[in-house]
Amino acid sequence: FVLPPEIASGVRRLADEEEATVFMVLLAAFQTLLHRMTAQDDLVVGAPVANRTRSELEPLIGFFVNTLVLRADFSGAPDFRTLLRQVKQTALEAYANQDVPFEDLVQELQPERNLSQNPLFQAMFSVQRATRERLEMPGLALTPLPEASRVAKFDLLLGAAGEYDDRSGL
Repeated sequence: FVLPPEIASGVRRLADEEEATVFMVLLAAFQTLLHRMTAQDDLVVGAPVANRTRSELEPLIGFFVNTLVLRADFSGAPDFRTLLRQVKQTALEAYANQDVPFEDLVQELQPERNLSQNPLFQAMFSVQRATRERLEMPGLALTPLPEASRVAKFDLLLGAAGEYDDRSGL
């Protein structure tokens, strides 16, 4: 679905007011939804990160994605702005450590394993640039293909796509 312009504008405005990104506002909203649906106070959500922290990596072709583990604490019934500040702090700390491979984190934490699910979270949240229908360059035209995999990697995945601006990422 597409967010109505007034909702998208409100999300951007809230992000600006809290000096957060649109990703952080949407993640806090997703975690709030999960909290309300599950009544769990301790929620952990995964989020992919491009992991191109050095400018010399930006033009390279390749898969550098890593997974961040983002925890939200709903104990004490925080209001949404309080939760957003918590999500912002958690995300910033995660970004500061995004070079740590997910596999190393799992090995260090050694959670009880169940091969039917991810070891640290069951819900994934991602935000990415809206994809074009066709990408054209001199002598080359690329058209996205439908996703080939029909296997669920997570119990729940919420993906958002949008137009980017220079400040907030969306």
